[in-house]
Amino acid sequence: MTAPIAEGRALVMEFGGPSLLAPRRRPVRAVAGVDIAIRRGEALGLVGESGSGKSTIGRLLLRLARPTAGQVLFDGQEITDVPRPALRPLRRRMQMVFQDPFGSLNPRMAIGTAVAEGIALHGLARGREARDRAAALLHRVGLAPGLHGRRPAALSGGQRQRVAIARALAVEPDFVVADEPVSALDVSVGAEILALLRELRSERGLALLFVSHDLHAVRSLCDRVAVLYLGRVMEEGPADAVLHAPRHPYTRALLSASPGHPGEARGPRIILRGEIPSPAAPPSGCVFRTRCPHALPACAEAVPALRAMGPDRRAACIRDEVMAA
Repeated sequence: MTAPIAEGRALVMEFGGPSLLAPRRRPVRAVAGVDIAIRRGEALGLVGESGSGKSTIGRLLLRLARPTAGQVLFDGQEITDVPRPALRPLRRRMQMVFQDPFGSLNPRMAIGTAVAEGIALHGLARGREARDRAAALLHRVGLAPGLHGRRPAALSGGQRQRVAIARALAVEPDFVVADEPVSALDVSVGAEILALLRELRSERGLALLFVSHDLHAVRSLCDRVAVLYLGRVMEEGPADAVLHAPRHPYTRALLSASPGHPGEARGPRIILRGEIPSPAAPPSGCVFRTRCPHALPACAEAVPALRAMGPDRRAACIRDEVMAA
C-alpha cells in the first residue's frame, strides 16, 4: 500500500476556552481525535454538514494552524511543532485551493503575474521563463491568452477558480487541499471545474483532500471518503462502497437528503430530529446519538471506536448491524 503523503494522528483542535473576562467559557472542539491519511496520488473526500470540522482538518494538515493535540506528518516527517519559518521549504509541496478565489487573489495583480509570482518565489524559474510557465498553465486550465493580463475582478467566478487552481499547481506540489472549490459556482461551471481537477490530478499524480458537502462531487472525483460529524469520523472507506452501501446512520441520512444521482444509495428520505449540538457541549458517548433514528441507551455510555468493516473500510457505530460486517 502506498505510504501517506499527509497524515493526521489523533488530531484535536479547540477554539476559545476560559479567559480573564470569561473564566467559565467552554472551548469549542472543532476536531475531536481524528486520524486521517492521504496517500500519494489519492483523492480523499471529506464530507459532512457545516461545522463538522472539514475545513479545519485541511488547515491542520497544511500546518496553517497548529493542533491543540495530536500529530501532523508530511511525507513521513512530523511537522506538528515546526515553527512557521522552518516550514517554508515544505510550502511548495503543499498547496490550497480556497472556496473563495476572489478573496485569495491579489485584486491589483494581473492573473498571469499572480501565477508567475509563486513560481519565482519558490525558485522554480524567474523572469521570462516564469511568465512562460504561468501562461502555459493558465492555458492548460482553460484560460485564453487574452485573459492573462486581466485582474480578478474582470473574470467570472469559474474563471477565478481556474486561476486559483493554476496558482496552486504552478509550484508543482505533491499535496493539495481543495476547500469547497465548486460550492459557489453554478452546476454546469462546477462540473467543468471537477472535470479539470480530475484531469490534472491524473496528469500530475497529486494527492488531493477534497472538502465538500456535495456527495455527488465527491463520488465523481475521489477514491475514498471520510464522513464527519461534530469533529469525529463516523465512517470512511472507498467512495463507491460508502456511497453505494453506507453503514453508518449519519451517512445514510446525508445520502437520503442529497440530490438524486445515478449510482448513489438514497433510499427513503431520513429526517434527522433536533438541531446539531454545540461543539462546546457535545453529547456524551456517540455525538450523533441525539439525532440518530436508531439510537440505543448504550450509545450514551462510550464514544464508539472506528471498527473495521472490511478492506480499507471503517464505521463508528455500536449497533449490531454495523458491527456484524
